[in-house]
Amino acid sequence: MGKLDEGTLPPGSVAGAGIALTAQNLWKTLGTGAAAREVLRDVSLTLRTGEFAALTGPSGSGKSTLLYILGGLDRPDRGSVEVAGVPLHTASDRELGELRNRYIGFVYQFHFLLPEFSALENVLMPLWARGAGFKAEDQAWAEELLARVGLYEKRKKLPRELSGGEQQRVAVARALAGKPKIVLADEPTGNLDSANARNVYNLFREINESLGQTILVVTHDPHWAAASDRVFHLLDGQIVSEEARSSTETKYGGT
Repeated sequence: MGKLDEGTLPPGSVAGAGIALTAQNLWKTLGTGAAAREVLRDVSLTLRTGEFAALTGPSGSGKSTLLYILGGLDRPDRGSVEVAGVPLHTASDRELGELRNRYIGFVYQFHFLLPEFSALENVLMPLWARGAGFKAEDQAWAEELLARVGLYEKRKKLPRELSGGEQQRVAVARALAGKPKIVLADEPTGNLDSANARNVYNLFREINESLGQTILVVTHDPHWAAASDRVFHLLDGQIVSEEARSSTETKYGGT
């Protein structure tokens, strides 16, 4: 691979143009011998720039494995993944780490904030990891993100001083700090009550609409899935259906 593209998204811009992510013919087996199990079987999908999509399916269907492969946290046995036209599957481990940091934002079910750092410092972590984040404009961007998630006044608080819902919102802001091409989220509302789940959905949707951010969320929440622009349903390691929804249908909880 050549030198990584140094360009990043300015605040408020659309994340590139055209196709944000393409996966072709992904296969993944876990275990060996008699315990081997095909977790993914010939999975292909494409996400358009600015799309708000959900990935659903029963437990054990391969959702998290697929998400981690799409985000470069795991490698397929066969198949290809490209983010913004940049191949992940052929990258070295070092290159893959750089690509993840530059192009992909992650939100997990558990927020994984560093307890000894403030909310603002946690948001700056992805920039620090690439040797940036120390300029006044970097801090201003991190503060803007915390303002977008309603936590500007708590930017100096430690994670233990925040509620579970607030910590998850910090995690969302952190995922956006590097201005990624795509945000991948693994059950981001799995540990939240219904009110906070709706708040996190509304936050993702606001970010999707105001920044043009491409988002793919693994979810068991039927309201979230029903309110997404497109839904992929995974069963036994295969995408068995794909449903596009109109803007008039995409309301969380049907309201």
